[in-house]
Amino acid sequence: MPFRPPFRLAIFDFDGTLADTFPWFCSVLNEVAERYAFRQVAADEVERLRGLDARALLRELAIPRWKLPFIARHMRRRAARESGAFRMVEGMGETLQRLADGGVMLAVVSSNGEETVRHVLGPRHGALVRHYCCGVSLFGKAERFRRLLRREGVAPAEAVSIADEIRDLDAARRVGLAFGAVSWGYMRADALAAAGPDMMFAAPAEIAPRLLGGG
Repeated sequence: MPFRPPFRLAIFDFDGTLADTFPWFCSVLNEVAERYAFRQVAADEVERLRGLDARALLRELAIPRWKLPFIARHMRRRAARESGAFRMVEGMGETLQRLADGGVMLAVVSSNGEETVRHVLGPRHGALVRHYCCGVSLFGKAERFRRLLRREGVAPAEAVSIADEIRDLDAARRVGLAFGAVSWGYMRADALAAAGPDMMFAAPAEIAPRLLGGG
């Protein structure tokens, strides 16, 4: 009987998880704040703000929910223009390859645009991803997870979300997915750990062994 990994489907976030886009985000944030009239961020505030979940961050920056679609569209378009500044997190390419070789279906669910995601992953690693669900609203991942599971006939217990924010953890729990938090993304590792993820990864090399049942 062929080996089946513990998880049939691994759903990855892009920004901060697969790709190191946080430095770029910080570099454009205050310009975007001026354009859309929300509070700018001082350099010495960044680490504190990285400890907040998305809703608390919106309150802290005085961003009303009705502005989010406009800000998100602007950021996607700008990211597409400046995607040459982005790189995959070191070791993530090898992780995707190892998971695919181990029989795990791969998906990316992201608020960023598909063009940007594919550009950063490149042809080789991008071809390993079966599903791209991009342009997702800030709090819209749970529904995308549900659609993906239905489309592939995968039970929630057979899927895992890998990401770097509490909003991703919340979305995974609403659908019944396991959640693996990465320590190198937008949110501080201590804040993520305090939220109680099912798995916590300190380096990309830790992901495949855990998802394939070897660690």
